[in-house]
Amino acid sequence: MASSKAKKQRQKLIRGGRRNPADNRSPFAFADMRTRKTKTKKDQLYMIKHKNHDSHNGNDGFYFYLFLLF
Repeated sequence: MASSKAKKQRQKLIRGGRRNPADNRSPFAFADMRTRKTKTKKDQLYMIKHKNHDSHNGNDGFYFYLFLLF
């Protein structure tokens, strides 16, 4: 395969005893900076961990008491 013009220039600098420009790259250039778009199954379960689990029966755990003082 043919080498790109930039690669040829880098190789020429290395042959001449200069520093490889690829070594100057930040470590963040190789990091995967993408984030998840959807929640995992574990994240979904953690969200409902402390919520009332009886809400699908109509009982959401909220009771309204009205005290009338005469």
